[in-house]
Amino acid sequence: MGGAAMAGSEEGLYSRQLYVLGGGARRLAGARVLVSGLRGTGAQVAAALVLAGTGRVVLHDRGTACTTDRAQQFLLGESDVGQNRAEVSQRVLAELNPRVVVAAHTGELSEAFLASFQVVVLTESPLEEQLRIGDFCHDRGICFIVADTKGLAGQLFCDFGKRFVVDEPAEGDPVCAVVQDISQGNPGVVTYMGTEDSRGNLFCDGDLVTFSGVEGMTELNDREPIPVRVLDAFKLEIGDTSSFSPYRRGGLVSQVWLPQEHSYEPLRQALVDPKIQVMNPKELPRSCSLHAAFQALHAFREERGHLPRPRVSVDAERVLELARSLGAQQGPLDEDVVRAFASVSAGDLCPMAAVLGAMAAQEVLKAITGKFLPLDQWLYFDALECLELEGAERLTEEDCAPRGSRYDGQIAVFGADFQEQLGHQKYFVVGAGAIGCELLKNFAMMGLAAGPGGDLTVTDMDTVALSNLHRQLLYRTADISKPKSVVAAAAVRRMNPSVRVMAHQNQVGPATELLYGDDFFRHLDGVASALDTLEARAYLESRCFRCHTPLLDSGTEGPRGNVLPMVPSLTEPLRPGDMSRDGTFPLCTLRYFPRTIQHTLQWARDEFEGLFQLPAEHVNRFMEDPAFLDQLPAGLEALEVLEQVQGSLRERPRDWQDCLLWARRRWQSCYHDNIAQLLHNCPPEHETSPGVPFWSGDKSCPHPLTFDPDNDTHLDYILAAAHLFAQAHKVPPCSDRAAVQAILRNVVLPPFMPQDELRIPLTEEQEEAQAPVDSGRLAELTQDLVQRRQELVGGEEVQVPLMEPIHFEKDDNIHVDFITAASNLRAENYGIPPADWLTSKRIAGRIMPAIITTTAAVAGLACLEIYKLVWGCRDLSCYRNSHLWLSDCRLLRTHPLPPPVYQYGGQEWSCWDRLEMQAVGADGQEMTVQEVLDWMQVVSEPGGCWGAKAAGAAADLRVRGRRS
Repeated sequence: MGGAAMAGSEEGLYSRQLYVLGGGARRLAGARVLVSGLRGTGAQVAAALVLAGTGRVVLHDRGTACTTDRAQQFLLGESDVGQNRAEVSQRVLAELNPRVVVAAHTGELSEAFLASFQVVVLTESPLEEQLRIGDFCHDRGICFIVADTKGLAGQLFCDFGKRFVVDEPAEGDPVCAVVQDISQGNPGVVTYMGTEDSRGNLFCDGDLVTFSGVEGMTELNDREPIPVRVLDAFKLEIGDTSSFSPYRRGGLVSQVWLPQEHSYEPLRQALVDPKIQVMNPKELPRSCSLHAAFQALHAFREERGHLPRPRVSVDAERVLELARSLGAQQGPLDEDVVRAFASVSAGDLCPMAAVLGAMAAQEVLKAITGKFLPLDQWLYFDALECLELEGAERLTEEDCAPRGSRYDGQIAVFGADFQEQLGHQKYFVVGAGAIGCELLKNFAMMGLAAGPGGDLTVTDMDTVALSNLHRQLLYRTADISKPKSVVAAAAVRRMNPSVRVMAHQNQVGPATELLYGDDFFRHLDGVASALDTLEARAYLESRCFRCHTPLLDSGTEGPRGNVLPMVPSLTEPLRPGDMSRDGTFPLCTLRYFPRTIQHTLQWARDEFEGLFQLPAEHVNRFMEDPAFLDQLPAGLEALEVLEQVQGSLRERPRDWQDCLLWARRRWQSCYHDNIAQLLHNCPPEHETSPGVPFWSGDKSCPHPLTFDPDNDTHLDYILAAAHLFAQAHKVPPCSDRAAVQAILRNVVLPPFMPQDELRIPLTEEQEEAQAPVDSGRLAELTQDLVQRRQELVGGEEVQVPLMEPIHFEKDDNIHVDFITAASNLRAENYGIPPADWLTSKRIAGRIMPAIITTTAAVAGLACLEIYKLVWGCRDLSCYRNSHLWLSDCRLLRTHPLPPPVYQYGGQEWSCWDRLEMQAVGADGQEMTVQEVLDWMQVVSEPGGCWGAKAAGAAADLRVRGRRS
């Protein structure tokens, strides 16, 4: 697909989401989803679906908004209290994405009404209603989801019917690897090459694979998918190959995903015989206890007409009795879990609603798109470790009783004093993108920095772009081109006018350390990182580590996310990720031996820069600066630059047809002549040594292409290349494909003539070894260019600057058209499967796949850790590192590691400990080197002056030093 077609669709807006959901995302526009219950969890589900572009979202709620809803329902304003929750939510969500039809329904959920939906989501529903609607949806093949949060626990249930087809069960794209060898045997063994960025096995036992381009053992090519067994990181068993021809060389082994059919039990059956998804079997008893606890909670509410009162032990004990009597649990009931759950089940927490709501929304997207495996069938999540905070057990019914405040749902869990402490916090949010928006939304609901002395600072250098709108909650179409931090801060004030929020538009880095220095960081209660690069995250971590400032580091990539808390003196310093992988490839691989589409796309990026950016920059400098030639570095680089300038001046087009001819010649050079020359130097039968073929292993033998004006990819390349060449030379372009085809049919190029003396470096060592510079050629070029500049400057038609340098921009369709066509043509040269337009844009533009569900869940998990930081928790066991995989609805929460402890000379310390020395006295005298050494000696002695004694020791030494 060309850029013009892409620009006319909505795929550009949802591109980052398409990279997560695949082709099934196109079904979203025709989907109809019902979300019942518009308190916190339902609001999160609905907002995510609207942002994602679901065709029609119907909101159902028969209740009216109250003040306490505003602790988690971020769609409500103060003036909405007393109005129907569905109707007021509809007005806000309709503005969020004008492409989505958002409607409100306040009547009963009749069968006739339900029958029109593809997916039905229930939140805040009584069990009787869940069972009735669950039975109906199961019988009608309507995907049915229950999502509910109560206090510090939540449940998620999915029933996608008797026969639900998953089109693409896994994340990312199917893997593809270069074959190195295939044995003849039973079973046959395939040896393949890993990719530069692969870690561990590319394939898994049971994966289905196909083969293509295999020479010798051609029986494998184009066969039906074959199951494999993994032997190690580079070997697979594939079945009987003993009767096949001997393997010669080449070929690709490609993973194949076939649709899978899954069957689910209705809610009524799943309550009695639950299938509960857990990360490891040790978690199952806890989840089974929560399964019983939620049913007991329904029974308690039916019996008493309300939820258990916060911290009222008799109510919690009654829930426990009901859980025992229901007999629904599998295995022994964890009574402590049930009591803890019941004691705060009346609470409403925005972070819990964010996590469960986002996970439920992802299951809705699975139901619509057929991408990823749905939950099978129950998931329970809790943060009951928050009740183990020191002093939390002493909270009373009075501490947690309602105050008529918007924060009553939070007070029910943590008490009124804690809510006051939240208001005093000073926090710094770095980044106002997708995660930043969700964090700020949660902070507004929680009341962080909403009291005396509170301060919330958000900084982001970027402005709002169209592509942000599908996953960044706080922005609207009218905000495009406005500073993100300013718009986000205004949105926070609308959600909670009490929050003291300030917007900055600065990068946090070495250049801004005068603004964000040690004093700034030490003044903070915490920092929330919402950055999208590992380098920036690592820098922020280093600043917080230096200043002993708590840090919440959050990151996402597609359906994966993580949250890592860094607590001074308690946890080890963070390592946000491995920054050693910079996406570069060996030059020799790109030029002559590509194996993957990543190689050909990087080659195309280099082509773009070498054709449309660097030549223009060099020509302009040459024309504008008489000293340009003298400033060039000696050696081959100078020769290459001069040849580039000379070529650009000689090839200056007069009109569009000249640009087309240049593009046609470039096509012939890249995809025919250069390949033919490589094969002339190293024919297909070439051997590195007797019996060892050159074209084997990581070297795939290429073949030249023949130009065809009727081939779409060939024509796409010509049009894009000619357009960019015309732009660089300031010539008006044309986009008439038919006219271009007519011109190209009449173009005749001279036949290729191989050059026997042409040297091609075939190894990295040869590539790096520089041939001697032809000084005569250098002098000739210099003289020619000086003369050429005089002629141009003397002419009347010359414009300064002479050319327009074009920098690759991933959001420019013509740029991506060129990259896609250039890469796919080279891939065809080497038998590499091509990539479509969107995939090429993602890889070449280094775009990170992103989706609203992951960012919302990650922000919710981060805010659960902020509760513990605000409480002042010093118990490492209460904190959690969180790792999320929404593709298969998995959440792993582990204890952070403590910092390593070191011992020497009877002293013990960690990386957080430090000795502070008062190096300048009150009299202005600085310590001498000897005084520093003496001070170090004193503090390192057994029982020496660690900590508070250090400053006194330094002062004492300074006095003694001056006396001597």
